[in-house]
Amino acid sequence: MTREIKGMSVLVTGGGSGIGAAVVARLVAGGARVTLSGRRAERVAEVAERAGPGALAVAGDVSVAADRQRMLDAAVEHGGGLELLVHGAGNMYRGKLDELDEASLVDVFTSNTIAPMLLTGLALSHLRRSRGAVVFFGSVHTQRAFPGASPYAATKGALEALTGVLAAELGPQGVRVSCVRPGGVLTEINQRAGLFDDAEAAERMRGLDTAHALGRSGTPDEVAEAVEYLAKAEWATGAVLTIDGGLSLGVTNA
Repeated sequence: MTREIKGMSVLVTGGGSGIGAAVVARLVAGGARVTLSGRRAERVAEVAERAGPGALAVAGDVSVAADRQRMLDAAVEHGGGLELLVHGAGNMYRGKLDELDEASLVDVFTSNTIAPMLLTGLALSHLRRSRGAVVFFGSVHTQRAFPGASPYAATKGALEALTGVLAAELGPQGVRVSCVRPGGVLTEINQRAGLFDDAEAAERMRGLDTAHALGRSGTPDEVAEAVEYLAKAEWATGAVLTIDGGLSLGVTNA
């Protein structure tokens, strides 16, 4: 069976930029009522305005308990319940193993792994009621080893493992849990991690083109398409869906 996007109530964290913003735009265009959250009030407001009247912006940090409750309450009110929870919020921390900072490690695990787990638990009663779905984001970093990326890769590996555990745990309750594993996509998270400006970040991403079997990096909307599929596919759970243009294959398309 396939669930309709039209009328679906959705909460997207990290909706102020990148893949999260693309998910918001795609689902609102399909008729969903989407609540998007992010730490920067002006950015989430801009995304909501562009997406249209089906979108509601809520400023908040997913790693803060009171903010998690507030964004969930707003989504339930805006959409009349909750059918889809998309965990787009996250951060990247890189560094050599012997130079890693403990506080920064705790921060990245809190934002990328712990907060999504807690928000899912908070939303569970609503998702049970709607027989809804949860979508996490993994990363190609779990399939290809990029030196210096151990903190980020570890947080995403945890989410990919969590996908299977929660799919098994929540499936009998009618809740589907899946994960999208993107490849090379230019987003702000890449720029923040490397302290690059727009031009530098774009040039570095173009340098990865030949590492993709399809010869190019991807776009946020191509990843958002996979989220839409998982939102609709009522027999899909426990899936880690790789959308990476073949980057994880390890080929060189010279």
